[in-house]
Amino acid sequence: MHAPFPASPTASQALAAALSLGLERLDAQLLLLHALGRPGSDRSWLLAHDTDRLPEDADQRFRQLSQRRAAGEPLAYLLGSQEFFGLQLQVDARVLVPRADTETLVDWALEQLAGLPPAARVLDLGTGSGAIALALKKNRPALDITAVDASAPALAVARANAAHHALAITFVEGSWFENVSGHFHLIASNPPYVAQADPHLPALAHEPLQALTAGPDGLDDLRRIIEQAPDHLHPQAWLLLEHGYDQAEAVRALLAQRGFTEVRSRADLAGIARCSGGRWPAAGSPGQTAG
Repeated sequence: MHAPFPASPTASQALAAALSLGLERLDAQLLLLHALGRPGSDRSWLLAHDTDRLPEDADQRFRQLSQRRAAGEPLAYLLGSQEFFGLQLQVDARVLVPRADTETLVDWALEQLAGLPPAARVLDLGTGSGAIALALKKNRPALDITAVDASAPALAVARANAAHHALAITFVEGSWFENVSGHFHLIASNPPYVAQADPHLPALAHEPLQALTAGPDGLDDLRRIIEQAPDHLHPQAWLLLEHGYDQAEAVRALLAQRGFTEVRSRADLAGIARCSGGRWPAAGSPGQTAG
């Protein structure tokens, strides 16, 4: 049985009540700081004021936030932001929460861009909150980046994030390549890749379903991107894709079948092959693949 929130609780009592709902201690501390209007870096302040009674309005906000978190709502939605690649990004239920796994894709993209002209053209497909595009632009300010999403509400979040960080990105509404023109030196994408019947989906119920699922095996959007990307890639340009923890072999096979060379995967910090990519060959060059 959950311990009830006491009337006029101290900070420590409020935290204890939140923990009894099943919240992680760090989540509870961050939510309490948020309810108090203090930054998340003030956890030491909480320790120093653990016997202070909460103002009534902060107490009510914290109770509501704790209950929503206990019901599975992502912490980032409750706080209104998520850090990604050193950028604090606005997030809400219009977009997926940017995850650390995707930083693997950004690292790989920056490596491939290192030898290219400063103003190389980059395409971010399925930009969501703008995380990939904005991280690349922050690290390579001269890049000419176009970011695409089929969701107008998601693009509103991405545009707000770009404006907040004063990063110039061209945003395009459309499904994958339908409103994209020209050729790019690199295409990066974190598309939907969860199978429609995946047992993990209930745990993601608060995030937009259309940004998560892609057909019976989760590969529908990856297939479409791999099939169409060559029409928008310069010779020797890279296509880099994030995918599910068990999809690397399938994605490498799709890339190789389409004619990409230097096909390989990149592991995340947990050692899981999280991204795969390949280089589109110059006209007339022989195809080669690497596992």
